Amino acid sequence: MTGDALAASRGMDVTVYQPAEDSGLLAEAAVEHARGRVLEVGTGSGWVAQQVAEETGLRVIASDLNPHAARQARERGVEAVVGSLLDPFAADTFDTVCFNPPYLPTDPDNEWNDWMEHALSGGESGRELIEPFLADVDRVLRPGGVVLLLVSSLTGYEAVLELIDDAGFTHEVAVEESFPFETLTVLALRDADSGMENN
Repeated sequence: MTGDALAASRGMDVTVYQPAEDSGLLAEAAVEHARGRVLEVGTGSGWVAQQVAEETGLRVIASDLNPHAARQARERGVEAVVGSLLDPFAADTFDTVCFNPPYLPTDPDNEWNDWMEHALSGGESGRELIEPFLADVDRVLRPGGVVLLLVSSLTGYEAVLELIDDAGFTHEVAVEESFPFETLTVLALRDADSGMENN
């Protein structure tokens, strides 16, 4: 299936990821847990960032590798920059970082090489972008900050938890919902030194 066909089958714009069930879960968790200055990485249409800003009154900045996505986010009134993951941002900048990563495991022989692949494909493991994100997010997070990471059961939930532990974070479930083909969980991550218990 081509990227455009896959996008159309999920009711999406063919160049920008549009709000879906995972977006709603991340927004729900962020409205409850976000504080201070907020970043949404991989914002897609900017819908989550817009919800968080409107519901909490917090300043929300968004980023996306896709310039079409950044444009759509700006059209929603969200401050958005084009960039890969956390690369555009300086150290100790945010109190809350939200990320709904591309997580569909994708056979390299079936990659379709368009903007929707960037929005959906998490590489062979489904964790191709989760790993570098976790390795770098502590750099931009202010002391006491929180990371809200959406995890799909398709990516190997236990494997993601190991990556979280390796990155020096504790985790708790902020919100979780099961669907016919996957379970989606938003995890709230905090620096292990903060003393929060693992769940």
